[in-house]
Amino acid sequence: MRESSYLKTAVQAAKAAGAIQKKSYGKVRKISFKGEINLVTEVDKACEEKILKILRKNHPDHDILTEETGAHLKGSDYKWIIDPLDGTTNYAHGYPCFCVSIALEYEGRIIAGVVYHPILDELFWSIRGRGAYLNRRKIRVSRIKTLKKSLLATGFAYDVHTAKNDNLDHFTDFLKTAQAVRRDGAAAIDMCYIACGRFDGFWELGLKPWDVAAASLILEEAGGRSTLFGGSRLDIYADEIVSSNGFIHRQMVGILTRR
Repeated sequence: MRESSYLKTAVQAAKAAGAIQKKSYGKVRKISFKGEINLVTEVDKACEEKILKILRKNHPDHDILTEETGAHLKGSDYKWIIDPLDGTTNYAHGYPCFCVSIALEYEGRIIAGVVYHPILDELFWSIRGRGAYLNRRKIRVSRIKTLKKSLLATGFAYDVHTAKNDNLDHFTDFLKTAQAVRRDGAAAIDMCYIACGRFDGFWELGLKPWDVAAASLILEEAGGRSTLFGGSRLDIYADEIVSSNGFIHRQMVGILTRR
């Protein structure tokens, strides 16, 4: 089917970008800033260039949305949504938690997604309706049913120093309710970790579509759920997301809306 061809392109692009990340890991020489603490490296740019080259060769008529260079529009019903390096701050500091995220949207719905963690050589992938996989193994969410027994993950937006809605209130609430909370700085990985049962839930503010597009499909196909904080249908273009194994979702929504 056509989706398999699209997935093949996404995997090729993700692994090519991952190879660049792995080769340059620990050797970052040039760092610039898009904001006070929002940085970008030459590796982000090299990865994006490689991905764009592969996508344009295989699907030249498709629209593209990327973190670094924005929208490349052709008027297509298909749109690739790309984060060439999710976890740039981690990467720049030599902290081994970062990935490539590539999703394909068709008429407003994500139909294929790939998240590649090059340091661990873990490829999370999914085609809508066909399940979710880690490399060759089919994956499912955990069956934890209470927040008290749940391992959660979150993150903080780049405007955390100045934003009034800074997530610290939610962080405190979950820290006192869940078994534990982690903050690793790569949303796509956090969501894929729910998909394979390592985490049970995740929430964050201030994310962009390229942060969550691929991982949201992978998580959904693994049996999980993602919504806005109030529990309404997920919009990857909104600025908030709560994801879970499904079993604790209502409890997480309750925490996020109680203030």
